[in-house]
Amino acid sequence: MRNLWIFINRYNAFFFFIIFFCIGIILTVKNNAYQRSVTVNSTNQVVGDVYNNLNVFKKYLNLGSVNDSLAAENAKLRTEILAIKNVDTTKDVVVKDTSGIPQYQFVPARVIKNSITLRNNIITINKGKADGIVSGMPVISPVKGVVGYIHDVSEHLATIKSLLHKDTYISVSIKKNNAVGSLIWGVGNTDFRKAYIKDIPNHFKINLKDTVVTSGFSSFPAGIPVGIVSNTGIATGGNFMTIEINLLNDFSSLQYVYVIKDKFAQEQKDLEAKIPNEQ
Repeated sequence: MRNLWIFINRYNAFFFFIIFFCIGIILTVKNNAYQRSVTVNSTNQVVGDVYNNLNVFKKYLNLGSVNDSLAAENAKLRTEILAIKNVDTTKDVVVKDTSGIPQYQFVPARVIKNSITLRNNIITINKGKADGIVSGMPVISPVKGVVGYIHDVSEHLATIKSLLHKDTYISVSIKKNNAVGSLIWGVGNTDFRKAYIKDIPNHFKINLKDTVVTSGFSSFPAGIPVGIVSNTGIATGGNFMTIEINLLNDFSSLQYVYVIKDKFAQEQKDLEAKIPNEQ
Protein backbone atom coordinates (compact mmCIF):
# COMPACT_ATOMS: atom_id res chain seq x y z
CA MET A 1 0.00 0.00 0.00
CA ARG A 2 2.87 2.35 0.89
CA ASN A 3 4.50 1.74 -2.49
CA LEU A 4 1.21 2.58 -4.22
CA TRP A 5 0.99 5.93 -2.46
CA ILE A 6 4.64 6.67 -3.34
CA PHE A 7 3.90 5.85 -7.00
CA ILE A 8 0.78 8.08 -7.09
CA ASN A 9 2.63 10.93 -5.34
CA ARG A 10 5.53 10.71 -7.78
CA TYR A 11 3.28 10.82 -10.88
CA ASN A 12 0.44 12.93 -9.50
CA ALA A 13 0.84 15.60 -12.18
CA PHE A 14 0.31 12.99 -14.91
CA PHE A 15 -2.81 11.60 -13.22
CA PHE A 16 -4.27 15.10 -12.70
CA PHE A 17 -3.64 15.81 -16.39
CA ILE A 18 -5.51 12.66 -17.43
CA ILE A 19 -8.45 13.47 -15.14
CA PHE A 20 -8.78 17.10 -16.31
CA PHE A 21 -8.29 16.05 -19.94
CA CYS A 22 -11.19 13.56 -19.70
CA ILE A 23 -13.37 16.19 -17.98
CA GLY A 24 -12.56 18.66 -20.77
CA ILE A 25 -13.53 16.19 -23.47
CA ILE A 26 -16.80 15.34 -21.71
CA LEU A 27 -17.72 19.04 -21.31
CA THR A 28 -16.79 19.79 -24.94
CA VAL A 29 -18.89 16.92 -26.29
CA LYS A 30 -21.79 17.68 -23.98
CA ASN A 31 -22.01 21.41 -24.77
CA ASN A 32 -21.21 21.43 -28.52
CA ALA A 33 -23.57 19.87 -31.07
CA TYR A 34 -20.95 19.28 -33.76
CA GLN A 35 -18.45 17.56 -31.45
CA ARG A 36 -21.29 15.50 -29.95
CA SER A 37 -22.46 14.25 -33.37
CA VAL A 38 -18.90 13.40 -34.46
CA THR A 39 -18.31 11.49 -31.22
CA VAL A 40 -21.58 9.56 -31.48
CA ASN A 41 -20.92 8.63 -35.10
CA SER A 42 -17.38 7.52 -34.29
CA THR A 43 -18.58 5.49 -31.32
CA ASN A 44 -21.26 3.80 -33.41
CA GLN A 45 -18.65 2.91 -36.02
CA VAL A 46 -16.34 1.39 -33.42
CA VAL A 47 -19.16 -0.54 -31.74
CA GLY A 48 -20.41 -1.75 -35.12
CA ASP A 49 -16.94 -3.01 -36.04
CA VAL A 50 -16.65 -4.80 -32.70
CA TYR A 51 -20.02 -6.53 -33.13
CA ASN A 52 -19.18 -7.48 -36.71
CA ASN A 53 -15.90 -9.07 -35.60
CA LEU A 54 -17.70 -10.88 -32.80
CA ASN A 55 -20.23 -12.26 -35.27
CA VAL A 56 -17.44 -13.49 -37.55
CA PHE A 57 -15.81 -15.18 -34.55
CA LYS A 58 -19.11 -16.78 -33.48
CA LYS A 59 -19.67 -18.08 -37.03
CA TYR A 60 -16.19 -19.62 -36.96
CA LEU A 61 -16.96 -21.33 -33.66
CA ASN A 62 -20.21 -22.69 -35.11
CA LEU A 63 -18.61 -24.16 -38.25
CA GLY A 64 -18.52 -27.62 -36.68
CA SER A 65 -22.27 -27.76 -36.07
CA VAL A 66 -22.96 -26.22 -39.49
CA ASN A 67 -20.85 -28.88 -41.19
CA ASP A 68 -22.62 -31.62 -39.21
CA SER A 69 -26.03 -30.36 -40.33
CA LEU A 70 -24.88 -30.11 -43.96
CA ALA A 71 -23.52 -33.65 -43.81
CA ALA A 72 -26.85 -34.91 -42.46
CA GLU A 73 -28.75 -33.07 -45.20
CA ASN A 74 -26.43 -34.47 -47.89
CA ALA A 75 -26.93 -37.98 -46.50
CA LYS A 76 -30.70 -37.57 -46.79
CA LEU A 77 -30.41 -36.33 -50.38
CA ARG A 78 -28.07 -39.17 -51.34
CA THR A 79 -30.57 -41.69 -49.96
CA GLU A 80 -33.37 -40.17 -52.02
CA ILE A 81 -31.28 -39.95 -55.21
CA LEU A 82 -30.11 -43.56 -54.94
CA ALA A 83 -33.68 -44.71 -54.33
CA ILE A 84 -34.74 -43.00 -57.56
CA LYS A 85 -31.85 -44.57 -59.50
CA ASN A 86 -32.78 -48.04 -58.28
CA VAL A 87 -36.38 -47.88 -59.49
CA ASP A 88 -37.04 -50.68 -61.97
CA THR A 89 -38.18 -48.78 -65.05
CA THR A 90 -39.42 -51.99 -66.70
CA LYS A 91 -42.36 -52.11 -64.30
CA ASP A 92 -45.32 -49.84 -63.71
CA VAL A 93 -44.70 -48.03 -60.42
CA VAL A 94 -47.55 -46.49 -58.46
CA VAL A 95 -46.42 -44.15 -55.68
CA LYS A 96 -49.04 -44.12 -52.92
CA ASP A 97 -47.09 -42.49 -50.09
CA THR A 98 -43.57 -41.73 -48.87
CA SER A 99 -43.54 -44.23 -46.00
CA GLY A 100 -41.50 -46.79 -47.92
CA ILE A 101 -37.89 -47.24 -46.78
CA PRO A 102 -35.33 -47.22 -49.64
CA GLN A 103 -32.78 -49.98 -49.96
CA TYR A 104 -29.87 -47.71 -49.09
CA GLN A 105 -29.62 -45.15 -46.32
CA PHE A 106 -26.64 -42.87 -45.69
CA VAL A 107 -25.47 -42.11 -42.16
CA PRO A 108 -23.14 -39.07 -41.90
CA ALA A 109 -20.17 -39.36 -39.56
CA ARG A 110 -17.21 -37.20 -38.64
CA VAL A 111 -13.65 -38.55 -38.85
CA ILE A 112 -11.91 -38.25 -35.49
CA LYS A 113 -8.74 -40.20 -36.32
CA ASN A 114 -7.13 -41.13 -39.61
CA SER A 115 -3.88 -42.59 -40.93
CA ILE A 116 -2.46 -42.78 -44.46
CA THR A 117 1.20 -43.76 -43.96
CA LEU A 118 0.80 -47.28 -42.57
CA ARG A 119 0.54 -50.58 -44.42
CA ASN A 120 -2.87 -51.16 -42.83
CA ASN A 121 -4.59 -47.83 -42.33
CA ILE A 122 -7.58 -47.45 -40.00
CA ILE A 123 -10.06 -44.55 -39.70
CA THR A 124 -12.11 -43.82 -36.56
CA ILE A 125 -15.52 -42.11 -36.78
CA ASN A 126 -17.98 -40.72 -34.22
CA LYS A 127 -20.88 -43.09 -34.96
CA GLY A 128 -21.46 -46.59 -33.55
CA LYS A 129 -24.01 -49.20 -32.51
CA ALA A 130 -26.32 -46.51 -31.13
CA ASP A 131 -26.62 -45.17 -34.70
CA GLY A 132 -27.29 -48.58 -36.25
CA ILE A 133 -23.71 -49.09 -37.49
CA VAL A 134 -22.52 -52.70 -37.79
CA SER A 135 -19.34 -54.36 -39.00
CA GLY A 136 -19.00 -54.77 -42.77
CA MET A 137 -20.99 -51.71 -43.83
CA PRO A 138 -19.43 -49.82 -46.76
CA VAL A 139 -18.25 -46.23 -46.30
CA ILE A 140 -17.86 -43.46 -48.87
CA SER A 141 -16.72 -39.84 -48.80
CA PRO A 142 -19.14 -36.93 -49.38
CA VAL A 143 -18.07 -36.32 -52.99
CA LYS A 144 -15.21 -38.37 -54.34
CA GLY A 145 -15.54 -42.06 -53.81
CA VAL A 146 -15.03 -45.10 -51.64
CA VAL A 147 -13.39 -45.02 -48.20
CA GLY A 148 -13.57 -48.62 -46.96
CA TYR A 149 -15.59 -50.96 -44.73
CA ILE A 150 -16.68 -50.71 -41.11
CA HIS A 151 -14.27 -52.89 -39.10
CA ASP A 152 -15.05 -52.73 -35.35
CA VAL A 153 -17.97 -51.01 -33.62
CA SER A 154 -18.54 -49.75 -30.07
CA GLU A 155 -21.61 -48.02 -28.69
CA HIS A 156 -20.73 -44.57 -30.01
CA LEU A 157 -17.63 -45.08 -32.20
CA ALA A 158 -16.52 -47.24 -35.10
CA THR A 159 -13.32 -47.99 -36.99
CA ILE A 160 -13.08 -48.25 -40.77
CA LYS A 161 -10.74 -50.61 -42.58
CA SER A 162 -9.58 -48.02 -45.07
CA LEU A 163 -9.13 -48.62 -48.78
CA LEU A 164 -5.47 -48.01 -47.86
CA HIS A 165 -5.34 -51.42 -46.18
CA LYS A 166 -3.82 -54.60 -47.58
CA ASP A 167 -6.95 -56.65 -46.82
CA THR A 168 -9.48 -54.30 -48.43
CA TYR A 169 -10.94 -55.51 -51.74
CA ILE A 170 -13.74 -53.72 -53.61
CA SER A 171 -15.43 -54.82 -56.83
CA VAL A 172 -15.20 -52.03 -59.43
CA SER A 173 -15.78 -51.64 -63.14
CA ILE A 174 -14.64 -49.45 -66.01
CA LYS A 175 -17.58 -47.14 -66.62
CA LYS A 176 -17.47 -47.13 -70.44
CA ASN A 177 -17.53 -50.92 -70.96
CA ASN A 178 -18.44 -52.48 -67.56
CA ALA A 179 -15.19 -54.46 -67.35
CA VAL A 180 -15.11 -55.76 -63.76
CA GLY A 181 -12.06 -56.17 -61.52
CA SER A 182 -10.94 -56.05 -57.88
CA LEU A 183 -9.71 -52.75 -56.47
CA ILE A 184 -6.77 -53.06 -54.05
CA TRP A 185 -4.26 -50.62 -52.67
CA GLY A 186 -1.45 -52.82 -53.98
CA VAL A 187 1.39 -54.74 -52.39
CA GLY A 188 4.36 -52.43 -51.96
CA ASN A 189 2.34 -49.35 -52.87
CA THR A 190 2.71 -46.51 -50.33
CA ASP A 191 1.07 -43.70 -52.30
CA PHE A 192 -2.33 -42.84 -50.78
CA ARG A 193 -3.38 -41.30 -54.11
CA LYS A 194 -3.07 -44.48 -56.18
CA ALA A 195 -4.55 -47.99 -56.25
CA TYR A 196 -4.71 -50.99 -58.59
CA ILE A 197 -7.42 -53.00 -60.31
CA LYS A 198 -6.69 -56.71 -60.76
CA ASP A 199 -8.27 -59.48 -62.79
CA ILE A 200 -9.67 -57.48 -65.71
CA PRO A 201 -9.98 -59.74 -68.78
CA ASN A 202 -7.43 -58.92 -71.48
CA HIS A 203 -10.00 -58.59 -74.25
CA PHE A 204 -11.33 -55.33 -72.82
CA LYS A 205 -9.88 -52.13 -74.25
CA ILE A 206 -8.80 -49.85 -71.40
CA ASN A 207 -7.52 -46.31 -72.06
CA LEU A 208 -5.86 -43.67 -69.93
CA LYS A 209 -8.32 -41.38 -68.11
CA ASP A 210 -11.14 -43.92 -68.25
CA THR A 211 -13.46 -43.53 -65.26
CA VAL A 212 -13.65 -46.28 -62.64
CA VAL A 213 -16.82 -46.81 -60.54
CA THR A 214 -18.14 -49.39 -58.10
CA SER A 215 -19.66 -52.38 -59.89
CA GLY A 216 -22.46 -53.15 -57.42
CA PHE A 217 -21.13 -56.72 -56.90
CA SER A 218 -19.73 -55.89 -53.45
CA SER A 219 -21.47 -54.09 -50.57
CA PHE A 220 -21.20 -50.73 -52.33
CA PRO A 221 -24.06 -49.53 -54.54
CA ALA A 222 -23.19 -49.46 -58.24
CA GLY A 223 -21.89 -46.32 -59.93
CA ILE A 224 -20.00 -44.62 -57.10
CA PRO A 225 -16.91 -42.85 -58.57
CA VAL A 226 -13.60 -44.38 -57.53
CA GLY A 227 -10.79 -43.08 -59.73
CA ILE A 228 -9.26 -42.41 -63.14
CA VAL A 229 -7.06 -44.87 -65.06
CA SER A 230 -3.43 -43.67 -64.98
CA ASN A 231 -1.45 -46.68 -66.25
CA THR A 232 -2.56 -49.61 -68.42
CA GLY A 233 0.90 -51.03 -69.13
CA ILE A 234 1.38 -53.18 -66.04
CA ALA A 235 2.48 -56.61 -67.26
CA THR A 236 0.97 -59.58 -65.39
CA GLY A 237 0.75 -62.37 -67.96
CA GLY A 238 -2.15 -64.79 -68.43
CA ASN A 239 -5.63 -63.81 -69.52
CA PHE A 240 -6.07 -60.93 -67.08
CA MET A 241 -4.49 -57.52 -66.67
CA THR A 242 -3.78 -55.11 -63.82
CA ILE A 243 -4.18 -51.37 -64.22
CA GLU A 244 -3.22 -48.43 -62.04
CA ILE A 245 -5.67 -45.66 -61.13
CA ASN A 246 -5.51 -42.26 -59.48
CA LEU A 247 -8.00 -42.25 -56.60
CA LEU A 248 -10.53 -39.42 -56.61
CA ASN A 249 -10.75 -39.50 -52.83
CA ASP A 250 -8.05 -37.53 -50.95
CA PHE A 251 -7.54 -39.55 -47.77
CA SER A 252 -5.17 -36.93 -46.34
CA SER A 253 -8.00 -34.36 -45.95
CA LEU A 254 -10.88 -36.66 -45.02
CA GLN A 255 -13.20 -35.00 -42.47
CA TYR A 256 -16.67 -36.45 -43.10
CA VAL A 257 -17.83 -39.82 -44.42
CA TYR A 258 -21.14 -41.59 -45.13
CA VAL A 259 -21.81 -45.09 -43.80
CA ILE A 260 -24.18 -46.96 -46.14
CA LYS A 261 -26.95 -49.07 -44.64
CA ASP A 262 -28.30 -51.71 -47.02
CA LYS A 263 -31.83 -52.82 -46.14
CA PHE A 264 -31.28 -56.22 -47.78
CA ALA A 265 -27.65 -56.84 -46.73
CA GLN A 266 -28.40 -59.35 -43.98
CA GLU A 267 -31.02 -61.13 -46.09
CA GLN A 268 -28.50 -61.54 -48.91
CA LYS A 269 -25.81 -62.71 -46.50
CA ASP A 270 -28.09 -65.33 -44.94
CA LEU A 271 -29.23 -66.56 -48.38
CA GLU A 272 -25.70 -66.88 -49.76
CA ALA A 273 -24.56 -68.69 -46.60
CA LYS A 274 -26.82 -71.58 -47.60
CA ILE A 275 -24.87 -72.18 -50.83
CA PRO A 276 -22.57 -75.23 -50.45
CA ASN A 277 -18.89 -74.36 -50.44
CA GLU A 278 -17.58 -76.82 -53.00
CA GLN A 279 -13.84 -77.20 -53.37
